[in-house]
Amino acid sequence: MLMLVILAAAPASRAQINTDQVVNIGRNALYFEDYILAIQYFNQAIKAKPFLAEPYFFRSVAKISLEDYRGAEQDAGMAIERNPFIVDAYQVRGVSRQNLGNFKGAIEDYDAGLKLMPEDKNLLFNRAVCESALKNYDEAQATFDRLLQLDRRHDRAYIGLAQMNLARKDTATALENLNRGIALSKKNASAYVMRAEIATRTRHDFESALADMDSAILLEPRYAGYFINRAFMKYNLDDYFGAMADYDYAIGLDPTSQEAHFNRGLLRAEVGDNNKAISDFSFVLKNNPSNFMALYNRALLHMRTRQYREAVNDFTAILKKYPNFEAGYMARGEAKRRMGDIKGSEADMERAMAIFRRNKTHVSTFNPAEIEATAAIKKAEQRALNPLEEEPETAEEIMNRFNTLLTVKDQDAVKPEYANRQRGHVQNDNIEVEPMPMFTLSYYAKDNKLNGNTHYIREIVDVNDSRLLPGNLTLVGGDPQLSEDDIQRHFSDIEYYNSVLAQAKPRSIDYFARGLDYLLVKNPDAAISDADAAIALSPQFMLAYMLRADAHYMAYRMAQAKDENASGLLADAPDAMSKAMLRQRQDVTLLDLMAHDLDEAIKLSPRNVYAHFNKGNVYMLQGDYTSAISSYSHAIELKPDLAEAYYNRGLIYLRMGNKTMGVSDLSKAGELGVLPSYNILKRMSR
Repeated sequence: MLMLVILAAAPASRAQINTDQVVNIGRNALYFEDYILAIQYFNQAIKAKPFLAEPYFFRSVAKISLEDYRGAEQDAGMAIERNPFIVDAYQVRGVSRQNLGNFKGAIEDYDAGLKLMPEDKNLLFNRAVCESALKNYDEAQATFDRLLQLDRRHDRAYIGLAQMNLARKDTATALENLNRGIALSKKNASAYVMRAEIATRTRHDFESALADMDSAILLEPRYAGYFINRAFMKYNLDDYFGAMADYDYAIGLDPTSQEAHFNRGLLRAEVGDNNKAISDFSFVLKNNPSNFMALYNRALLHMRTRQYREAVNDFTAILKKYPNFEAGYMARGEAKRRMGDIKGSEADMERAMAIFRRNKTHVSTFNPAEIEATAAIKKAEQRALNPLEEEPETAEEIMNRFNTLLTVKDQDAVKPEYANRQRGHVQNDNIEVEPMPMFTLSYYAKDNKLNGNTHYIREIVDVNDSRLLPGNLTLVGGDPQLSEDDIQRHFSDIEYYNSVLAQAKPRSIDYFARGLDYLLVKNPDAAISDADAAIALSPQFMLAYMLRADAHYMAYRMAQAKDENASGLLADAPDAMSKAMLRQRQDVTLLDLMAHDLDEAIKLSPRNVYAHFNKGNVYMLQGDYTSAISSYSHAIELKPDLAEAYYNRGLIYLRMGNKTMGVSDLSKAGELGVLPSYNILKRMSR
């Protein structure tokens, strides 16, 4: 992350004392790095006094600390609209834009800040870096010179100059500036990394490069990329054991790292650990099917380990991209021959011979691996020279990276409870990416401890006011954990309603109450039956439709859990396929029934925001992402602070490859108190 130093306090607010107190508490939370809590206080101040600049500014500081650059940019902009004289707001917005790759916009902000504070060294430094990223080298040099006139001992200025020198291919001057910067401060890890890069690329001096990487790792021991770099240096010094250990450690720090898995796969293949190498390349291909080098290496390893069917599949994919690869046809033909497919083998060999005849050669001269490797090296060198200049991601790349988050789980054996991790840089705590759950009817309120939100609709208020239920009805996200006493109380209530419904004229509210008790003790079939009875007596009873939808959803989840537990046992059964198809039809039916009940609830109560949200979750389970987005959007229109809807919609946008909309929604969800948003934002950033 780029450097951000807030130097000057924002102007004091003229708000009433209660707003001042809220802002001051939020600032205290910022001081103690309680960024999530701070945001909630600033939300309160903004809601009370939306015309004040100060709460927006401090909320932008909290968001940039959480690496929510899009949200920080927007909040800093709101602060500037309200007070254009807050220098630090320009700096926050500039740094946010710089991290988002909007260098021209960042320079505009830095220039605006420098008009107010012409000698601000942080603004000057960041401005120079942006000019360099835009290849405006003369302007960048002038800005660096201006900075060094103010402070000859500004070590980061020398590091920035070195980066610019490398981009201009002036390695000697870059090395001089790096040495100056390191002499002034030995606490800049990027300086050691850059110097190691120069030693590796220009002099093949892996020993000095290794020493510099050791220094960088001492300063930033949690960054996986440094261990990958150091492993490469150890490999070139013939320290295979040390290289393997570094790749293992890098994957421990970042289980999603494709670079670490790929390089470890190469090393494992070299030392003959073939099956584990295949596992590494398979990991890379699962999350990035277009990685040709992983595919090519895995194909060779499948041949080496006599996994000929898999080798044929891999070579088929290779030949689809490179149809004139003679050696590829020969390799696939050999794999087919060893499988006993003589006809297929002869066809592949004939294709290879036809290419040889057309090219008038007898030896394969075309090597796609070299083409891919050369392109990869060139891209890596370009990235090393211009780390801030990156090609925009394609929708496919965004989807692949998001799918990586879904398929790779945190490897830590002991995980902190996320609810207890509400302080500090929560974006660094890996979470399992899951959508926010359905809202279900319950007697057990479960508010958001950050924003204090509880969930009600008019019909719930009405039924609570009637005092016809044994408890206060509410809506909760997910399943509340009930104690033994709670469970026993619900069984007692069921017995009570059994007697009531047996003796008196049945009322729909009594069936509803017993159905809710059944649901809370995990008996969805009985809950569905009681909801049916309640609806039969009162077809306009909206809450009964929601109860039945909840029960259908519980039945669906139970069926899913049963399938997962039984899948291993049923896999080899003679009728396994027919049973699987039957279960799939049952699952589809349950989701359709749930969708029907939610539609009925919406007809009876069009402003029922939670029915719209739950409908979005049903569409998500059905794989209808466009309709899910529509349902979440409708929920947000009805309740603009429904954090769960922003979060789920953001996940779907990312799944569909729309990073701009996904990041925007996750930023808003984080602002409203959904902590996992910040971890996903960090892991989706490049």
